Amino acid sequence: MKVIIADDQNILKEGLKMILGKEEDIEICGLASNGEEAYHLCKWNKPDIVLMDIKMPKVNGVEATKRIKESFPNIKIIVLTTFNDDEYIYDALKFGASGYLLKDATPEKIAEAVRTVYNGGALIQPDVATKVIDRFSQMAIGGNEQVMDERVELLTDREKDVCRLLGEGKNNKEIAYELFLSEGTVKNHITNILNKLELRDRTQLAIFSVKNDLC
Repeated sequence: MKVIIADDQNILKEGLKMILGKEEDIEICGLASNGEEAYHLCKWNKPDIVLMDIKMPKVNGVEATKRIKESFPNIKIIVLTTFNDDEYIYDALKFGASGYLLKDATPEKIAEAVRTVYNGGALIQPDVATKVIDRFSQMAIGGNEQVMDERVELLTDREKDVCRLLGEGKNNKEIAYELFLSEGTVKNHITNILNKLELRDRTQLAIFSVKNDLC
């Protein structure tokens, strides 16, 4: 798979290049120092994955995510962040990022994350997701107690099982294994769930699952 790394810190960028470059199935096809460069590299190199830092000069990671997903919807984006970047994480996911990775993740975790997203998984870490979702839910309802989305009642028990595993970041193959289903059946379940809940993609579904305690 082809990967672009976008980060304004050269040490981190070169470190990620060295770590991921050692993996046989990962090719680093570009390095960017800001969101504008990342967008142009996507246009030229057509990567599978972009590792996108949130805070960069000129064009930050959130805006770059929005532009890239609008122009190249098949490119998947993993946001590089710290635990305190709540607002930025939320916006990046809203614009189509497939998940986020904390900058202090181990080399093994970084490589695993790239493969997870490449294979169709959503990279949602429940502890950070809950923090992000709680903050914006409170903003939306003026600080009152969060109410479970009534659309949860539209789901069957099996569909809730699928949501739970998807919210944990598992891909279709892993969900199929745990639920003793075929991958095709899992894919059909996810399509039906997205239609029922009127959600755009599996990342939004993963957030929905965490928000409504399905995980």
